[in-house]
Amino acid sequence: MIINKQSSHFLESSSMLNNTPLVSIIIGNYNYERFIKQAIDSALNQTYKNIEVIVVDDGSTDTSGEIISSYGNAVIPILKENGGQPSTYNAGFAASKGDIICFLDSDDMFLPDKIARIISIFETHQEIDWCFHSLQLIDEKDKLLDRTTTVNYQSGERDYRHILERGKIPPTLPVCSTLCYKRSLVEKFLPMPTSKKVLATDYYIKYMAVALSKGFILAEDLTLQRIHGNNMATLRDDVLHMKAREQLFTGSWVRQEFPHLRKFGNKLVALGISMNWEVENDLENTKAINNYLICSSLIERTKIRFIALYYYLKNKLQGQ
Repeated sequence: MIINKQSSHFLESSSMLNNTPLVSIIIGNYNYERFIKQAIDSALNQTYKNIEVIVVDDGSTDTSGEIISSYGNAVIPILKENGGQPSTYNAGFAASKGDIICFLDSDDMFLPDKIARIISIFETHQEIDWCFHSLQLIDEKDKLLDRTTTVNYQSGERDYRHILERGKIPPTLPVCSTLCYKRSLVEKFLPMPTSKKVLATDYYIKYMAVALSKGFILAEDLTLQRIHGNNMATLRDDVLHMKAREQLFTGSWVRQEFPHLRKFGNKLVALGISMNWEVENDLENTKAINNYLICSSLIERTKIRFIALYYYLKNKLQGQ
C-alpha cells in the first residue's frame, strides 16, 4: 500500500488525537506568589486527565519557588534565572512531551473543561495546527468584570497566512493563556529569540503560529484572565513604551527567523516607531529602531518611516 506524504500526515495526526494525546500545560511565573496556586490548581483540575503541568519560574524573588515545590511530583518544576517571558516559553517547551501545547500565565486560570474542549476541536478539525479562544476577565478577588478583550469572536477555522506574507496585521489575537497548539507547529518557531530588554510579550508565539499554519478561533470563554493593576499590557495605557518595544523586537525576530515574512516584520517595526514617537523616543527603543533600519534597504527604510508616520498621525487624530 502506497501512502503519500499528505496521507501519512493525516494518519499520524488522526492516530495522535484518537489515542487521547498528552497535553502539556506550560505555566510561566515571575513574582506572582499571590496568584500562582490558583493557576496551578486550575491546570491540575482539568476534566481531561492526560496532562502534564510544567511550571517555569523566571527567577522570582518572592515565595513562588516554595509554592511550586509544595506540589511535589504533581508538576514539573523549572526554576531558572530571570530572562523574561520569551525565555519561559523556550524552557517550558524544551521540557515538555505533549502532543498538544497550552500556555498559561500564572495570574490567570483555566476553566475545568478547557483542555477537553480544545481536544475536541483538534479532533473535529484535523487540518488545523492551532486553536485560540475567547476569555473572561476577573479582578484580584476573582470577581467577573463586565468587559472582555475578545470582542465579537465567532467560532470557525481561520487562515491568516496570506495576510502576514503581504505584510498586513491579522485580526486581534487573544493573550498567552488562550493559546493552544499542536507540537509539530510549535517546533517550527520555538526556541525563539530572547532579550532582557523585553520582559513580557506573547506577540511572537501567536503571530508565528498564524503565519505558518491554519487554525481555529473558538468563541468560548475557557480562560479567566486576571486584571490586577500589575498586568504588563492588558487594559493599560501607561506602558506605551513597552508596547512599542514588543513590536520592535518582535519585528526584528520575525525578519531574523523567517525571512519570507520580512514585510510583516517591517510593519511591526513601523508600528513600534509610531508608538515610540508618542513617548518621546525611549532610548532602548531608539537603539532597536536604529539596529533594524541599518539592516534594511533604502527603499525599505523609506516605506517603514512612511507607515510609521501614517499610524502616528492616525492615532493623533483619533485622540483629538
